[in-house]
Amino acid sequence: MRLYKDERTALFIDGSNLYATAKALGFDIDYKNMLKMFEDGTRLTRAIYYTALLDDADYSPIRPLIDWLDYNGFMVVTKPAKEFTDATGRRKVKGNMDIEIAVDIMQLCTSLDHIILFSGDGDFRSLVEAAQSKGCRVTVISSMAIRPPMIADELRRQADEFVDLKSLQAKIGRTPSGNKDNHRDNAPAQPNDDFEEFAEI
Repeated sequence: MRLYKDERTALFIDGSNLYATAKALGFDIDYKNMLKMFEDGTRLTRAIYYTALLDDADYSPIRPLIDWLDYNGFMVVTKPAKEFTDATGRRKVKGNMDIEIAVDIMQLCTSLDHIILFSGDGDFRSLVEAAQSKGCRVTVISSMAIRPPMIADELRRQADEFVDLKSLQAKIGRTPSGNKDNHRDNAPAQPNDDFEEFAEI
C-alpha cells in the first residue's frame, strides 16, 4: 500500500463488511495495530468506524469493541439495526451504514488527500468517483482471496489502489478470539454472532 507521511489521510471503516471479510480470511482485526500502522505511515486525521447496533437489547455483544474504539483514537458512528425473521424462520439483522459513510466522505474529502475505505460494497463506486473528482486519492481495502470475492469488481476498478486485506494480516491481524495469546490491552474481538449479516458486497 502506498502511504505518504505528508498526506492528510482518513480511514472510513464499514464495520460489518470488514468483520465479514476478516472472518472469511480466518483472522480478527487488531485495531490497536491498525491505528498505529496508519499513524506511523501517514498524517492520519480521522479513523471512523461505522456499525449498526440492536437498540432493543439490554446488552449488545459488540458494545465492548465500540467502547474500546471510542476511547482509543477512533470515532464511532452507530445507528439502530432492524431485526426480523425471514420466511424460513431464521433471525436476520439489517443495518446499512452506506449513507452515513457517504455523507462523511463528501463532507471531509475537500480537507483530505487520501481516503482509505474498508469495504467491498459496490454501492460505493459512485462515492469513490465523486471523492476522486474533488482531488482525493482513494484506496479500497477488502479481499479477492475468497471465493466469491468480498469486493465488487466495479469498486475495485474505480479505486486508485486496491489492497487485499489478506496482505495486511501480518500487520493488523490477530488469531481469532478465544485464543489465549490475544493481549488484554488490544481491542475486544467482534462478536461471533449475526454481525456479518450487516455486510453487503
